[in-house]
Amino acid sequence: MRYLVINADDFGISQSTNKAIIQAHQQGCLTSTSLMITAQAAQEAIEMAKANPFLNVGLHLVLGGGKSYLQHSDIPNLVDEKQDFSRWTTWASLNYQFNPRIKAQLQAEIRAQIEAFNRTGLIMSHLDSHYHHHLNPTVMGIILNLAREFSLPIVRLPYEEIDINLQVEPSGRLKKIIGGTVFARLRRSEEKRLKAMAIPYLDRVYGLLQTGRISEQYLLSLLPLMQGNSVELYLHPDLSGNGKIELDALLSPKVKEAINLAGFQLVGFQEVVKRI
Repeated sequence: MRYLVINADDFGISQSTNKAIIQAHQQGCLTSTSLMITAQAAQEAIEMAKANPFLNVGLHLVLGGGKSYLQHSDIPNLVDEKQDFSRWTTWASLNYQFNPRIKAQLQAEIRAQIEAFNRTGLIMSHLDSHYHHHLNPTVMGIILNLAREFSLPIVRLPYEEIDINLQVEPSGRLKKIIGGTVFARLRRSEEKRLKAMAIPYLDRVYGLLQTGRISEQYLLSLLPLMQGNSVELYLHPDLSGNGKIELDALLSPKVKEAINLAGFQLVGFQEVVKRI
């Protein structure tokens, strides 16, 4: 049996995204979502999740491109006075990796977001992060240090074949090769640490190389080519913009049929973790 988790990132970022995610779950093939506990519409998202108990909900750690949980005075080297993290992903990642003075602040913020999620009463089905900051070796080290204390679940390790993506959608070739290579190396490094902690991860995670541009036609071409027996596909549905294209893909009966033809059983993380 092959298992496919279809996850929506950025739950809580806006009312429009929240509504799209619930629609995709109720009427389409979405099985899971990742909650930004610090986002402006997070409380609405929590209430929606509780009203949809079959929707798996994980933590979408925010360490860039969003707000912190702690106050600026608690983590002055991480956020500005408005509690905003840097939107410059590369700079932030380098700062997290090579600035030892902020490691304690990072740990405090990550702990605060995990504890805030746990206070919602929702069961954390998985952990990932906005802009994939959790793959930073320093950040992952902090997560692993907290893993046993909080019984952290499955962690996202993005990995998809560059050649398959380019076969389906050849645009942006150089950017995809560079990005795919960097994330493949990060995955190989983090796999060892997750295995040592007995924290599960999936065979493949699709979405990185086509982020924000996953259409119905893209999925119809990709699904027959997907590798692995435990697979995550993540998207960013919304009621407008490129997110509407992704929402339409999640609602497509053709996509649902293609999932079945590819031999996948649609599940959430809570189910797939029992199988791997």
